[in-house]
Amino acid sequence: MFRKWARSFGVITLVLAACAQPPRSAADPPSIQSKGNDVEYNDHWEEGTYTCKRCDAPLYRSADKFDAGCGWPSFDDEIPGAVTRTPDPDGMRTEITCTNCGAHLGHLFIGEGFTSKNSRHCVNSISMNFVPAGSEGSGTSAAASGDRDAVRVQGLGKEKAYLAGGCFWGVEYYLQQLDGVESVRSGYMGGHTADPSYEEVCSGRTGHAETVEVVFDPALVSFEKIARIFFEIHDPTQLNRQGPDRGTQYRSAVFYADANQKAITGKLIDILKENGYDVVTEVEEAGTFWPAQEYHQDYYERSGGRPYCHRYVKRFP
Repeated sequence: MFRKWARSFGVITLVLAACAQPPRSAADPPSIQSKGNDVEYNDHWEEGTYTCKRCDAPLYRSADKFDAGCGWPSFDDEIPGAVTRTPDPDGMRTEITCTNCGAHLGHLFIGEGFTSKNSRHCVNSISMNFVPAGSEGSGTSAAASGDRDAVRVQGLGKEKAYLAGGCFWGVEYYLQQLDGVESVRSGYMGGHTADPSYEEVCSGRTGHAETVEVVFDPALVSFEKIARIFFEIHDPTQLNRQGPDRGTQYRSAVFYADANQKAITGKLIDILKENGYDVVTEVEEAGTFWPAQEYHQDYYERSGGRPYCHRYVKRFP
């Protein structure tokens, strides 16, 4: 333990500085407003879910918590879609905030080697609540169960979908045009390397697929509609390729955020197979989404071009 604590004075300095930030909003509770810090959940190992203190959205599962020896709660993964990453102005750290309400949580550190995921969410105890496993009866408990449908019913924010169908430029281009879709971001998912670069992903050695993160309003567009369009703008029968782009990073995959998304995806694949399509789309639980470099975002909108390996083909009755 002492070795981990003393391995890098620079890392410790950054950890200590992670919570010493200026106020965010006068409307926040004092703890979140000042980005203060607290160690309540540092040495806490009960099974359950950690939720946002401001909005009760589920953030982390106890199974992803570990002891980093830094004095603050540490997690090597978040509940899919729960946390937003924003580079700090100092260029050295990445701030993590609640995706649903924007509350400051702490900072993300990559490459320290504490776990196989090689990432550490250093989270302020004071920004979280904890709900023990099996708790029922309150709004907080429903959200803390990790069921994203429960979160939606409570009106705690938009939903997210993670889809891989070849070059993310083309998938992004078509899905951005759907009513009810608020944003589409290109990035990487499904691999084993933390915070990969585009070059690393293209090498095929990180295991990632080029993936888009779709933020949508379920009151305006359903996941099923988005998934149907997804299966019609790329060829789900092509294995580890899409058009001229070849490699495992161009594979077809749906990374589901909840059981409902998994069931809908399975239903759509069954329909396609019944209609003669030899679908090779992988269906996996969503993991960490790593945003791609800025020049990949809104590529066709900025360049004025059109996708070269994606086009709409009606595949559903």
